[in-house]
Amino acid sequence: LQHDYCIIGAGPSGLQMAYFLQQAGRDYVVFERGHAPGSFFALYPRHRKLISINKQYTGKSNSEFNLPHAWNPLPDAMVRYLEDFAALLELRVQYNTAIIHVTLDADPQAWNGHYFVLTDQNRQKYKCSSLLVATGTWVPNVVNFPGSEYVEGYETVSINPEDFAGQTVLILGRGNSAFETAENILGVTNFIHMVSRSRVRLSWATHYVGDLRAINNGLLDTYQLKSLDGLLEGDLEDLAIVKDKKGKLHITLRYYLENRNTSAGIDSITLPQDELDNFATRAPYDRVIRCLGWKFDFAIYNRSLRLMPGKGNKNKYPQIKPNYESRGTRGLFILGTASHSVDFRKSAGGFIHGFRYTTRAVHRLLENRHHGVPWPSTVYPITQLTNSIIKRVNEASGLYQMFSVLADIILLRENATAFEYLEEYPVGVLAELETQTGRKAANGLFVIIMEYGRNFSGADKDVFYYNRAVGEAQHAWQSNFLHPVIYYYKRLPTEREMRFRPPDWPLPRPDAIHHIVEDFLTDWTAPNAHILPLRRFLENCLGTDLRNFFAESCFLFAFTRQKLPPFCQQGYVRMQGLVGTRRLQGHAMEAGLLENYTVTDFTGDRLLSSHQGSQDQLLQDHAMPVRPLQHVVNAKDE
Repeated sequence: LQHDYCIIGAGPSGLQMAYFLQQAGRDYVVFERGHAPGSFFALYPRHRKLISINKQYTGKSNSEFNLPHAWNPLPDAMVRYLEDFAALLELRVQYNTAIIHVTLDADPQAWNGHYFVLTDQNRQKYKCSSLLVATGTWVPNVVNFPGSEYVEGYETVSINPEDFAGQTVLILGRGNSAFETAENILGVTNFIHMVSRSRVRLSWATHYVGDLRAINNGLLDTYQLKSLDGLLEGDLEDLAIVKDKKGKLHITLRYYLENRNTSAGIDSITLPQDELDNFATRAPYDRVIRCLGWKFDFAIYNRSLRLMPGKGNKNKYPQIKPNYESRGTRGLFILGTASHSVDFRKSAGGFIHGFRYTTRAVHRLLENRHHGVPWPSTVYPITQLTNSIIKRVNEASGLYQMFSVLADIILLRENATAFEYLEEYPVGVLAELETQTGRKAANGLFVIIMEYGRNFSGADKDVFYYNRAVGEAQHAWQSNFLHPVIYYYKRLPTEREMRFRPPDWPLPRPDAIHHIVEDFLTDWTAPNAHILPLRRFLENCLGTDLRNFFAESCFLFAFTRQKLPPFCQQGYVRMQGLVGTRRLQGHAMEAGLLENYTVTDFTGDRLLSSHQGSQDQLLQDHAMPVRPLQHVVNAKDE
């Protein structure tokens, strides 16, 4: 059995990729080990409560604007949604098929110089030109230490609070699963201690959605408000657990057990409190629960694929490039949660509301690579540059959720008379833009991206300090909250420049950069604070005038300037725009957008508007168009 594309896993990212491939008319199949899609969410989170934010109402009807604020709050509802999504769209999912081994079959005629050979639990083999792995991270993280056999796992521990009534509990871990477990039993236990090697990180301080969320942080209240519960820091691998005759679990340190037989009895084992009588965990525990998260399943991949774990705190994810392709094997792409190494602890690529955009980006890369379909783009006249940017930064959900990772790219045409707009491109492969998208960047480009302030996020940051927000356009570069940043490059950055970009910068140093000042309402449409500074920045980069003009001004410029502004060239000269009326002209003069020239008729002591008279004459003569143009923005630069 052979397919162009094989997808392992029918979770959210796997089904989404299947949808894109089906829409494009490609040959694909999805392998799912469960009997239905989204099998992970049928069990997790154990207490049936996701950390998602969901705002049903935003005050706006724009679906693209609303999308970033509507995540996925109910796991049961999401499982039903995934089932309906797969069924109604008739996606080609092969259920009850567990892929147990993946290897390579070299073939110079294949897309990538080899085929991927997949074997399922029934020893059925499948040959695939491109492999898309969307299995997530589902293997529990386990720490082995003396006595770890007494530890219960998050994946199997009881979720009935009554089972913990009057018990003393130690939780290993400090992520959302650990706090979720604590939250469930907080009101019935004697006390809960939580131990981990790192301090607690609050998502509102780090601006990373994977850190501790307010929905689960009740233990912080009971810890800091003197209600017996507490948090401790320590390396879990240094711990040891000893069980006494009554079934109580005592915490000690590994080095106390060196050269000792743990089965000899607790009386013969030295405990920390024997030397330090106020040792923090000297009280015995009834239960110890492991809540250490999950990691990617590397076991099914043959060594020939060279699919390796990441380094350091990314070792639970496979190593991939910024285009989500394996560093070791061409044609192997990682989708969904397992692709989070690209933006770990920086953006939302490990979560549904983030990887729904990166999955679409991967599909667009594949369409260009294998089928010659360039990255979708739209060409506009240069007069629409300011409006196009303002529109996108105010409604683009992909830029908003995948901040610092996905960006809009504006490719300038020759002489900056027009531009080509590409949406939500992975900035990590900006240097490869021409080969990855099939688009040319010969005349310079703008990159539009969303960023937090450089020094605003961190576990030890006070994000509620006075004067934390910037309100004036001249201080926009000091903005702390998420805001649009525009980078201008006269040429496409090289791979070397990308590799040696400044620390914590998503891009290399540009030829020019502009921050649109942060906005409390995330509404970047203020004429003076947002639009005017942006337009002047673009004008400085391009050396042109991007203002919009009335026909009268264009007519005057035609006689007084050697070169007309682009708006006049592309509008007035080509007889484009709105037909002028007395009412529209009067409104423009009242607003100060047009001068009101008047003269006195001394014969009749009447004031005549020469402007009005000439306007009436021109309206009668259809050979000479008088058209105040569309979308008048800053027609007169104060």
